[in-house]
Amino acid sequence: MSPVIACVVPCYNEEAAIGKVVRDLRASLPEAVIYVYDNASTDNTLAEALKAGAIVRQEPRKGKGNVIRRAFADVEADALLIIDGDDTYDATRAREMVDLLFEGPYDQVVGARREITDTAYRAGHAVGNKMLTGAVRSLFGNDVSDMLSGYRVFSRRYIKSFPALSREFETETEMTVHALSLRLPTAELEVDFKDRPAGSVSKLRTYRDGWRILKLIMGLARRQRPSLFHSTIAGLLALVSLALGAPVVAEFVESGTVPRFPTAILAASVMIIAVLVLLVGYILESFMHMRQEQSRLAHLMYPAPSFGADFVPEALPDPAVSGSDVRTA
Repeated sequence: MSPVIACVVPCYNEEAAIGKVVRDLRASLPEAVIYVYDNASTDNTLAEALKAGAIVRQEPRKGKGNVIRRAFADVEADALLIIDGDDTYDATRAREMVDLLFEGPYDQVVGARREITDTAYRAGHAVGNKMLTGAVRSLFGNDVSDMLSGYRVFSRRYIKSFPALSREFETETEMTVHALSLRLPTAELEVDFKDRPAGSVSKLRTYRDGWRILKLIMGLARRQRPSLFHSTIAGLLALVSLALGAPVVAEFVESGTVPRFPTAILAASVMIIAVLVLLVGYILESFMHMRQEQSRLAHLMYPAPSFGADFVPEALPDPAVSGSDVRTA
């Protein structure tokens, strides 16, 4: 039995590009079911998607994260590909990405962006992507080079174990950290990234969305790495306590008296708070381990992705010959 393959294309006002994205996906994955999730568009996105042959579903709550949450709950597939509807990613590489997922087998294949035009990234986006990706690599693991890529393929067990709590563009960060936290097998395939077509406008808001992603990273660090998070805060409080208390202790050694009782009390209180914060971190670390065990068991309820007895994948290109860059984790 052949595996079920589905493509999900989140869209908001992408009438200029959605038709081509659907046609490219259909050419690359003729057996796939293609869903376009219209996110309250006010143009002809819906009509263009239907004309191209996609199944159109609607998610009225604005935000890409809301679309992903809805799609992951509704769509049943052995391999689910997501791609933005703005025609900036090379949709013709969809077959290679799906085949790589099954051949691994992997739970996630990420299309790492390779900029082929100087203006593919908006001003500041490339730098911001590197900074945010670097922060995630430092906190959660090095198995990612393009954390914010919107071109990915997932296994069924990834989809059904992913909580999908984000509402907007920070959803890619949540996807990445979910895979890193559970140490899910992941691969990256380098894909071309180009300018939007004429008439298509980016919905990203550089500073607002960047700040939302940074807040999510800090929140995930607090929840996923509580001992590190609380140890850092406890360490800062301990330094404050030592800075306040050292002069008091020095005076006591010299004179045998404590002339600055308020400072001594404040220093002792701050140190007590530091110790309590550290203990809370270790307690939360225990709860986090239990939650990870539950997530892992939920993930293992579904089998690993496989081709099936009568399905033969197309051969993936040899990186040494074609120049394609396949990275695994």
